[in-house]
Amino acid sequence: MMKGLRCDLHVHSCLSPCAELDMYPRKLVERCLAVGLDAVAICDHNASENVAYVRRCAEGTPLTVLAGMEIASREEVHLLALFDKVEEILPLQEWISRHLPGRNDERRFGCQAIVNERDEVEGFCDRLLIGATELPLQAIVEKIHGLGGLAVASHIDRESFSILSQLGFVVPGPPFDALEISAETGIRGGRLRYPELESFSFITSSDAHHLREIGRAWTAVRVETVSVKELSMAFRKQAGRTIEE
Repeated sequence: MMKGLRCDLHVHSCLSPCAELDMYPRKLVERCLAVGLDAVAICDHNASENVAYVRRCAEGTPLTVLAGMEIASREEVHLLALFDKVEEILPLQEWISRHLPGRNDERRFGCQAIVNERDEVEGFCDRLLIGATELPLQAIVEKIHGLGGLAVASHIDRESFSILSQLGFVVPGPPFDALEISAETGIRGGRLRYPELESFSFITSSDAHHLREIGRAWTAVRVETVSVKELSMAFRKQAGRTIEE
């Protein structure tokens, strides 16, 4: 049976150096439930270590947690990788980590905390997560698809770190599954601004770096359940699955 569900497919945790430390797994789940989300994707910058702990915190609740990552390409284009399970994103994480130069300076860039479901700090990531990988955009999209995930171009309407700000156009080659419009613009605003992209599905997300930002935007989807397969069908308007704009 089809259901209308609220999905925020771009939320950071305290692992992202630009996110507040209150974005630890238990608090994230509590906030998602409080604002009525049905699903969330945890998409830290070039990292996924906190996903498993958020999923554990959500066990026994109505909240579905997708395994995600916000990757910065060599061109400094940000894109989201979305998977159903933690095990499915691990090969991508290993590959990204091998091609992410630099070490984090906490005083300059911020803390990168790995926190478990009991609010305990498991450690700190020392990779420079705020930086860009050495990987070209097309190779990243191909890798995500090869592993069975979805690739979504992040906040295409922003003046930095978006495919339009960095490249000026949506590149040919392996297609994005959807394009994300920031909360400030919204899907309707995005349709007015980018009529040339009418063939793509748009989503909107909170891109939350602070707890209070969770719930400021979400994508309404009509699917049987929130999964990569169902979202893929919704992006393509297949078998009654849709993105409600």
